[in-house]
Amino acid sequence: MTIVVTGATGNVGRSLVEELAAAGHRVRAVTRDPAGARFPEGVEAVAGDFADPASLERALDGATALHLMTTYGPKNETVPGSAQLASAALAAGVKRVSLLWNGYRGAVEEAFAALNAVELQPGEFMSNALTWAEEIRESGTVSEPFAHIGHAPVHEADIAAVAAVALTTDALAGQQIPLTGPGVVTVPEQVAAIAAAAGRDVAFTALNEDQGRLRMQALGYDEGAIDYVMGWRADPPGWTLRPSDTVELVTGRPARTFDDWAREHADAFR
Repeated sequence: MTIVVTGATGNVGRSLVEELAAAGHRVRAVTRDPAGARFPEGVEAVAGDFADPASLERALDGATALHLMTTYGPKNETVPGSAQLASAALAAGVKRVSLLWNGYRGAVEEAFAALNAVELQPGEFMSNALTWAEEIRESGTVSEPFAHIGHAPVHEADIAAVAAVALTTDALAGQQIPLTGPGVVTVPEQVAAIAAAAGRDVAFTALNEDQGRLRMQALGYDEGAIDYVMGWRADPPGWTLRPSDTVELVTGRPARTFDDWAREHADAFR
C-alpha cells in the first residue's frame, strides 16, 4: 500500500509523513523540491506542484491512498484540475482519500465525493502562532486584532493523526470531521504560553482591524486572503470556539494542548 501525501513539507503534511512512516507504511511525499527535502528513512520523495496537475497525477502511479490539500500558496488558491485529479486517483486504484480544507468546502471536496473522501475540517491551527515568530525574536512583542476572542486551536500533529486513520482504515470514509483542540485560549494566553516555553518576556499589543490588515499586508498576504482571515477572526464559526474530544475518539490518544505545542516549538521564538 502506497500512501501519497501532498504538501509534505508543510505543518500537517510533514507530521503526517512522519506518523505514517513510523507506523511502517509506504509513503510517497510530494514536494516541489524533493532533493532538498528531509524525510524519515524509507520515505519516497517525488516532485509535484499544485500549479502543475500533471505532476500530481504522475505521483499517483501505484498509489492506494491520497492526502490532498484543497488550497495552496500564500493566496490560498484552490487546487486546480480537481475533477481531473479525482479521475486520475480513481484510475490509479486509490481507495482512500483525506482532504484538508482551508475553512470552506468547495470544488475539490465535490470532485472527490465519489471516492468517499474524508474531509478534515480544522478550526484554528496552533501552528498559526508561528506567524509571530519573527516579531517575537526581533522585538519581544505580539500584535493582533480580535485577540479577546478565544478559540479551541488544534495541533497540526493531531490533524495528521486523524488523517492517518482516514488513510489506513475505512472507519471515517465519506465523513466530514470538524477538528478543534482540547481547550479554549485567547491570543494573550497563547502569547503567555510561548513566553513561558521560550523562557523570555513577550508583550502583547491589541490591534484594531485596520492595523491588523496592515500587519498581514506586511507579511505578504493578498487582499482576498486578508478579507477571509479578518472575517473569520471577527466572527468565527461557533464550533471553532468549542473544545472537542474528536481527536481522542478517532486516534485513541488525548489531543495535544497549546502548552504542549509551545514547548515543542520554543526554539522558533528564541
